[in-house]
Amino acid sequence: MKTSLIVTTYNRPDALALCLESIFRQRVLPDEIIVGDDGSRNDTAELVERYRRISPVPLIHVWQEDDGFRLAMIRNKCIARARYDYIIQIDGDLILHDRFVEDHRRFAETGYYVRGSRAYIERSLTEKSCKNPDPAAVSTPWFATPGISRRLNAFRWPALAAYLACHRNTKNPALGTNMAYWRDDAIRINGFDEAFTGWGGEDDDFAVRMLNSGVRKKHVTFACIIFHLWHGHPYMDNKEKNRARVDESRTDKAIRCELGVDRYIPQS
Repeated sequence: MKTSLIVTTYNRPDALALCLESIFRQRVLPDEIIVGDDGSRNDTAELVERYRRISPVPLIHVWQEDDGFRLAMIRNKCIARARYDYIIQIDGDLILHDRFVEDHRRFAETGYYVRGSRAYIERSLTEKSCKNPDPAAVSTPWFATPGISRRLNAFRWPALAAYLACHRNTKNPALGTNMAYWRDDAIRINGFDEAFTGWGGEDDDFAVRMLNSGVRKKHVTFACIIFHLWHGHPYMDNKEKNRARVDESRTDKAIRCELGVDRYIPQS
């Protein structure tokens, strides 16, 4: 099994640098890294190019014009571009535990997608880390690190994670910032619904349609660990509208969306 790691970003090169450093320090590397860029300025492109030159695996930059918050669209473009069977999906404002990719490979199973969880890096530590990054320290913040909240999610215990993964039922079907799935399953439901604009809901809708198609969920805690850098939420105007669309997909047992990944995959 080979993996494509999709990293989405928008105008936050300081956080993206920390994220890429933590990717490069993985004990098991992904087979390619795809940075999905929702219209960032040139400083992000310059940073990605610097990291591309030193990346231990192919690093691809997929950019689209800035026309508002279009996370669903850039994720679809990355799925279309991905070369490998299994996709691990994160955002570019994370620091990854150094066994993150290894753990996601461990939990990959035909007929399942994986919903991860996250610990949070509080505002003061986020600002300190972004201003004075220490590349040697970013890949494994540990359970007792000051400035980390939701600390239990930072504790790695793979045996317990394996037991809980298929026995834990939670209301939220997905966490788009820490998620993994088979590329064929994503294409079968036509990827993310680009009718979602603004913050929220596109990842839950994606997972609801996965579930409607017969794919099952593994909710992994105590493995696949990420540390989420602090940020605000400036794009939440459509939040309620987007949540209503998720409920509609759930009620209607929807599987495929109309505006999806097939727009970017050449037809044979």
